[in-house]
Amino acid sequence: MNQIDLVFIGPEAGLGAGLVDSFSEQGIPAVGPTKAAAQLEVDKRFMRSLLERHSVPGRLAYRVCDSEEDVRDFLGELESQGLEGVVKPVGLTGGKGVKVMGDQLHSIDEAVEYAKEILDSRMSGFGQVVMEERAVGQEITLQGFCDGKTVAPMPAAQDHPHADEGDVGAITGGMGSYTQPDGLLPFLSQPEYGEALDCMKTTIKAMNSEGRPYHGFLYGQFVITAQGPKVVEFNARFGDPEAMNVLPLLDFDLVDLGYRISEGCLPDQVPFQAQASVCKYIVPQGYGTSPAAPGPMKVDEDGLRSTGSQVYYAAVNLTENNELFTTTSRACGVVGFGDDLDSAERVCEAGLKYVKGDHLFVRHDIATPPSLAKRVAHMNSLKK
Repeated sequence: MNQIDLVFIGPEAGLGAGLVDSFSEQGIPAVGPTKAAAQLEVDKRFMRSLLERHSVPGRLAYRVCDSEEDVRDFLGELESQGLEGVVKPVGLTGGKGVKVMGDQLHSIDEAVEYAKEILDSRMSGFGQVVMEERAVGQEITLQGFCDGKTVAPMPAAQDHPHADEGDVGAITGGMGSYTQPDGLLPFLSQPEYGEALDCMKTTIKAMNSEGRPYHGFLYGQFVITAQGPKVVEFNARFGDPEAMNVLPLLDFDLVDLGYRISEGCLPDQVPFQAQASVCKYIVPQGYGTSPAAPGPMKVDEDGLRSTGSQVYYAAVNLTENNELFTTTSRACGVVGFGDDLDSAERVCEAGLKYVKGDHLFVRHDIATPPSLAKRVAHMNSLKK
């Protein structure tokens, strides 16, 4: 039998099933939260109630509903305050089960109908739905390494979940993301970054106080609003695609970090190279709603690397003849790096030219000057 020194566990389903607990029982250190701690992602009811019990800053109004009447009542309360709602299955849905009023849902009736669909189907095995207040602003991702007590943060990133350019279309697993050399974002200030980090630290402290010490990677999704960062969700793992932005810039040995996480001796800060990064996912046309059938794709890896970009494969298959075929999900991410966002975006675009396929689609607008300017203008309008 091979000697296993350290295990990194990525997928949330395995964490929720208790893989870390199983390895621990065999004396094998594992990087990831226990089954009890992974509930921070697995069970949205638990996450919202935890934040409420411990007065974690940035929490949103919510209600756990088990009937259409409960859903309509909560949405009516929000409407009376000039607010809209978000409909979420309680459990795991691969990042694709959430629908937002004013985006995918255009009325209370549509929101109630979607909630009914979740309740009737018992999506993810739960007979309830989580209704939340919609936070208005710009979404960010803040990830951190956690050892049960300490949270060592990573650079902030911004994902683009909408399938189509211009931030419209279906919500997907993520079409691309970017980071800045200073760890902030064009619309994100250092105090706002600090507030989001304080929220994560308070949450980890709350988990520890309830006997669920959290070890591993913590993904915090926030909306930066006029009132400050608001918590959208926590994931018990790296963000995809955001991990492709930050991990290549990590200036510290990841295996060493893994041991420190499992042993509870993580430093407060972990160094990252001061570079910008831009990731754009290559997907089958129609991804998010009606994806194109699997087909061949060609990647000239040598040509791609010659531009200074990197490629990370996702849902692809390799035939016996070494031909690459897509599936109906995201195929690969191309990441560019540079001294600033503009140069990183150009490097990413240069790398994308070495990926070919008639049925492929990319959101080329990610991290472009017009896209960034739109985000800055949106935040400025909210803060007036």
